[in-house]
Amino acid sequence: MTSTDASTTARHARAHPHGRAQCYVQPIGLVAVEEAAAAAPQDPLRLAGGPLAFTAIRTMMRAADGNVTARVEPASAPANDAPETGPGSQSEAALLLAALRPRAPIAGLAMDQPHIMGIVNVTPDSFSDGGRLTTHEAAVAHALRLADEGAAILDIGGESTRPGAEPVSIDEELQRTIPVIEALASRTPARLSIDTRNAPVMRAALAAGAHIINDVSALTHDPEGLATAAALACPVVLMHAQGTPQTMQADPRYQDVLLDVFDALSARLTACVEAGIAREAIVVDPGIGFGKTTAHNLTLLRGLSLFHTLGVPILVGASRKGFIGQVSGVARADQRLAGSLAAALQAVSQGAQILRVHDVAQTRQALSVWRAIGDGVAGERLAARRKFGVWVPLQRKGEPALDNAALQAAAECCARAIRVNHG
Repeated sequence: MTSTDASTTARHARAHPHGRAQCYVQPIGLVAVEEAAAAAPQDPLRLAGGPLAFTAIRTMMRAADGNVTARVEPASAPANDAPETGPGSQSEAALLLAALRPRAPIAGLAMDQPHIMGIVNVTPDSFSDGGRLTTHEAAVAHALRLADEGAAILDIGGESTRPGAEPVSIDEELQRTIPVIEALASRTPARLSIDTRNAPVMRAALAAGAHIINDVSALTHDPEGLATAAALACPVVLMHAQGTPQTMQADPRYQDVLLDVFDALSARLTACVEAGIAREAIVVDPGIGFGKTTAHNLTLLRGLSLFHTLGVPILVGASRKGFIGQVSGVARADQRLAGSLAAALQAVSQGAQILRVHDVAQTRQALSVWRAIGDGVAGERLAARRKFGVWVPLQRKGEPALDNAALQAAAECCARAIRVNHG
């Protein structure tokens, strides 16, 4: 759902599953923190303790009958004592506080800047690179290359969960993944993640040296998954999926994909915390491509900032996915790099903390440029505002220096223009 002004909009959605109204708050108007600080005298509303700040919010209310209304307004800091009223009934202030709260480190990685998770599929049938890493040695070499290219996390998987994939036995999954994890544990500082839905594989992977569990079923596939993850006391990625790999792309439907996925992840977060998993150890993933149409995927990427009000880091895995092919007309998954980078930059522009990708070096380069553009522009404007109280471009590398008198004259010129144009 979108709204372009502060007017109220409404449409019909499904009745809320709890039979009561629910409030949703989406931070919008995202800019670099320095940009927000330069534009206004008050402290910027820093999104999840990261590099972005939000300047407005979209508040949505889903009534018990399914009717959804929305309003957009400038953002302001909530009271620090806003009550946490529980899942399904949080106040607007409590949701805003959750969006503002800095995230705890995940496996020792600070969540104040985006990190890259490199994909290591030790499978014969993954949708993009299945069958390329046919030996443990090849998988280890590939993983080490991804770490050298900038992956802070290596995600090792031994069971394909692409649309239509059939499950593999536990023994086969163990044989594919555990030797790779054992070999990597002593050879790279990158954190190791096990991409699995199965509790025995979780236990063996953590014993072999893995640090993180990444479960595409959000710990629902294996009846022992939730208790196992709680006992292992490690970070967990909870991904949303509608259906199973065999059925998820048959005919995925939502009344409101953004709110429905939010509700599902909120419910899984609650279940995990009640089972003994620390909230600070949980990451959520909206599950791009898992039981979603192209339109669903685009809506989730567009509205990703909503998920910050869950109060935990966000992982996005859009790399080479089918929706990129649908939008761009590129049939081969391994030729969707440009579209993957576009999706990655959209995700970090919405505050995502982890990007799960195939192409690590290219993603790192794109992130470096994204950071440099934001830091450079914002820093220049902030320095000008602090000096003169208005926007004044400062000296760039290679340009002749401007003395204070010239800068003051430029500032006064800007101020006169503002007075003329705005009375």
